[in-house]
Amino acid sequence: MDKELIINASEAGVELALLEGGRLVEIHHQKVNNVLSVGDILIGKIRKMMPGLNAAFVDIGHRKDAFLHYTDLGPKLRSLVKWTNGVMNGSINTHKLDHFKYEEDIVKTGKVDQVLNKRFPIIVQVLKEPISTKGPRLSCELTLPGRYMVISPFSDGVSVSKKIGSADERKRLHALAESIKPKNFNLIIRTAAEGKKVQELHEELIQLMGKWEEIFKQLKSTTPPAKLLSELDKTGSVLRDLLSDGFSRIVVNDKDMYADIKAYLQNISPDQVNIVQLYTGNKPVFEVYSVTKQIKASFGKTATMNSGAYLVLEKTEAMHVIDVNSGHKITTNDVEQTIMGVNLEAAEEIARQIRLRDIGGLIVIDFIDMKNPENKRILTKKMEDFMRKDRAQHTILPLSKFGLMQITRERARPEVSMDTSEQCPTCGGSGKTNATILLQDDIERDLEFVMQSKPKNIIYLRVHPYIEAYLKKGLPSRQMKWFMKFHKWIRIIPVADYHLSEYRFFEGDDDEIRF
Repeated sequence: MDKELIINASEAGVELALLEGGRLVEIHHQKVNNVLSVGDILIGKIRKMMPGLNAAFVDIGHRKDAFLHYTDLGPKLRSLVKWTNGVMNGSINTHKLDHFKYEEDIVKTGKVDQVLNKRFPIIVQVLKEPISTKGPRLSCELTLPGRYMVISPFSDGVSVSKKIGSADERKRLHALAESIKPKNFNLIIRTAAEGKKVQELHEELIQLMGKWEEIFKQLKSTTPPAKLLSELDKTGSVLRDLLSDGFSRIVVNDKDMYADIKAYLQNISPDQVNIVQLYTGNKPVFEVYSVTKQIKASFGKTATMNSGAYLVLEKTEAMHVIDVNSGHKITTNDVEQTIMGVNLEAAEEIARQIRLRDIGGLIVIDFIDMKNPENKRILTKKMEDFMRKDRAQHTILPLSKFGLMQITRERARPEVSMDTSEQCPTCGGSGKTNATILLQDDIERDLEFVMQSKPKNIIYLRVHPYIEAYLKKGLPSRQMKWFMKFHKWIRIIPVADYHLSEYRFFEGDDDEIRF
């Protein structure tokens, strides 16, 4: 399936739309003033210990203290703290961990006040961005992701993605990773590394180790709280995680970003540099590639499918609830098979909606009830297939006896929410409009003024099609009466985009006459 990335850069920030087969499946926003992102690595100060929650609140320079739970400390916490203190006091003078001696691991069932105290400066990584009233969530298990691999300090091992189907290929990549792995670093080989040579893997490893060296240098000269390493900007992280041979086009409307993306692709995937295109048209890039239309159709309380069936999506404090409705779909005698078809169509759209809106937490789906147990099993299997493209961690439970499906999905950032409703152009949001019975009088009063001020010009009137029909009906019609009064034919043009009481006068050269 062809994938396209459409990038709209503006003064307010960057919007990225990912299309698969022409359908919008992901939308990302990066604001100019966004100072905190998932993956950022910072040095913080412990502000408050909360033994009752088995957690600590950490000052990382954000307006809200960040949350660090004991389970996110990682077993190598003592080694991390020892290295941090050693770098800051000058006793450790290299970023390499070849001669670093581990400290004893912390136990899984321990207490936060047994391993941390307020005196500790601590290196942390952002797990979740601030959501609603909650501050960021942190982890002390540091990871540095690349396109082909992820490295983690203070650990020692190699693992290969299970999504690589060939056992021989996994074995080959494992051997390659073992041959290039730095001491005391863990290496995870990602799916994108399939078929890659040792040179490509080694080049990326050097880049990732350069990031670790940057953390080391920043740590030597900074005072907590401070940021040590920023995650890639949204464009770079999306390209790193999603770019594959299936990408057919990347369109961007900014020259500087176009050059940056080409340079980035030259490093990670030279064969795909030519898929980047610079958009220079006058219309908004999202409008040209139908992204705006799909956003309008996809966000909101309801989502309609091609068959006429539709979804109703509701958000509560505890969960998201999705209801599947058949509309007028069920018209055949084989009701069970028709319901199955609606549910399968709904499952595909639900998977797209979850990914598009970046819905996290608990999701409960009320499918149309089916009696056949085999159909229920097929629906669950299909839902798993549709969700397979979703990068966020998720768990899908089979249909319950009430026909409900439960999904839990990782929540790392605020849900994408867009208000697609528009202010009523007729009433301006007040809920009231001028009496329509007076519309004809208003038009004729303005026409009288136009004919006095521009008696020799060609004049025409643009109105809603209903008003056009009204002004032309009968013998003599209103249009004919105007001709007899002003001795000039006033052309009336219907415009479907106008609201019912909207009308505008224009001169022959298509210049609007403003009052």
